[in-house]
Amino acid sequence: MNWNAIKFYPIMGEKLDISNTLKLGFGHSNPDLEKLDLGNTSAFDAYVSGELEKSGARYGIGGYLEHRAIYRRSAVFGTAETDFRNIHLGIDIWTEAGAAIYAPIDGTIHSFQDNAGFGNYGPTIILEHHIFGKKLYSLYGHLFLADLEGMKIGQEIKTGELFAHVGPFPENGDWPPHLHFQLMWDLMGNVGDFPGVCSEREITLYESNCPDPNLVLRSEVL
Repeated sequence: MNWNAIKFYPIMGEKLDISNTLKLGFGHSNPDLEKLDLGNTSAFDAYVSGELEKSGARYGIGGYLEHRAIYRRSAVFGTAETDFRNIHLGIDIWTEAGAAIYAPIDGTIHSFQDNAGFGNYGPTIILEHHIFGKKLYSLYGHLFLADLEGMKIGQEIKTGELFAHVGPFPENGDWPPHLHFQLMWDLMGNVGDFPGVCSEREITLYESNCPDPNLVLRSEVL
């Protein structure tokens, strides 16, 4: 599959490069997380905003297949150690609430819903695309609740069309404002939702189904 042969529109409306983007990690190697109260969304948000301000970046980005330390803030990710979901399957783009989100390629609305609850996706949209002669799905999580108003299944979304916005907490699942962007070949029966995190024993299954979102984003810092 020659992903480079496809021209994708920047989903944040501009190219993600070294001039506006900071690689922001939330893995176990980040010592800041040991002293941060991740259960306090305001404190978590202040940390993210502070990192962006220090670097002068508009966006913080990262996370694909990252073994993360931040998911114990919510029971959404499970409690049994062998099944604890802490491997991130998408890429997060941390930025200000209200930031516009654009379709990278032509598609239709496959499904949408508000996945409410602390630590969940909040308002979520899944687009269906056709690429390389097969279906590809893209998921956009942590949106504005108002983005779902008037939306219809099967609605056409054109390349470069503004169709959603980065949502504020708590309506975005109670996270610091960011977009969770993920690709899937198969939705595995899910509608309006799809696991954005898996356990270590599930990596092989999910990695084959969820290609690296940077194939679309093409960020220079990843």
